[in-house]
Amino acid sequence: MKNSMKKMPPALATLALIAMFSIAHAQHSDTQTKEDVQRHRAMAAAHEAAAKCLESGKKEDVCMKDLQASCKGLAVGKYCGMKHAH
Repeated sequence: MKNSMKKMPPALATLALIAMFSIAHAQHSDTQTKEDVQRHRAMAAAHEAAAKCLESGKKEDVCMKDLQASCKGLAVGKYCGMKHAH
């Protein structure tokens, strides 16, 4: 019984996440979904450009400034909707 109790929270968390995304998706019109797709692609392109910037040898602060400019009004936060660990 103790092992089944440990497995319960992740299962419930997964279920809650699925429900949340289902509700969020159900509330979007086709137009809103298309706009979301475009935003995701624009964010992905901005991140790809940031990766190429870093690969080219430019300093991180220069690449981050470019990323922030590309994502202005597009994503949440100064990391264009994504932050990773260092």
